[in-house]
Amino acid sequence: MNRFVIADPQKCIGCFTCEVACVVAHNGNRPGALTPENFLPRLKVIKEWNISTPVLCRQCEDAPCANACPNGAIIHAKDHIQVLQEKCIGCKTCAVACPYGAMDIVTRHVYDERNPLAGHSIKAEAQKCDLCEGRPEGQACVSACPTDALVLMTNEAVENMKLKKRQRAALEGFGAILS
Repeated sequence: MNRFVIADPQKCIGCFTCEVACVVAHNGNRPGALTPENFLPRLKVIKEWNISTPVLCRQCEDAPCANACPNGAIIHAKDHIQVLQEKCIGCKTCAVACPYGAMDIVTRHVYDERNPLAGHSIKAEAQKCDLCEGRPEGQACVSACPTDALVLMTNEAVENMKLKKRQRAALEGFGAILS
């Protein structure tokens, strides 16, 4: 099973700390990382009048984004779904296919070293949560959340959750029999 991060809207206060942590984790201390043109978090906090929650990639087992990609730029790598930027052509098919709206298409300035006369150009590419792959400390959004609204779901976490639900259902059923 793929790992994924899930949000509890009951705990989220809509502070956007997770978005900032995501940008910092992926851009390091590069100058201008937090400027409006470079602020490209891989999750988005949605705020409505009575609820707020981050929306991010669910790392689907049979990922619609990967199935829709005409270039094979979205792959299953280890225990998550990953975008191979060198293959991405920015066609937006993955964004249309994602049932959660978790796939973004971003533009970056690129410089082709093979053709220096071409100068800088703009490349559109798919971007989504990569579970902070390669970050030893784990997922930046999870560790930065001040209310613990974000949780990394692993096989073990899912099994524990199912067990607790079964126990709760059994106790509720037992209580109904005694009544």
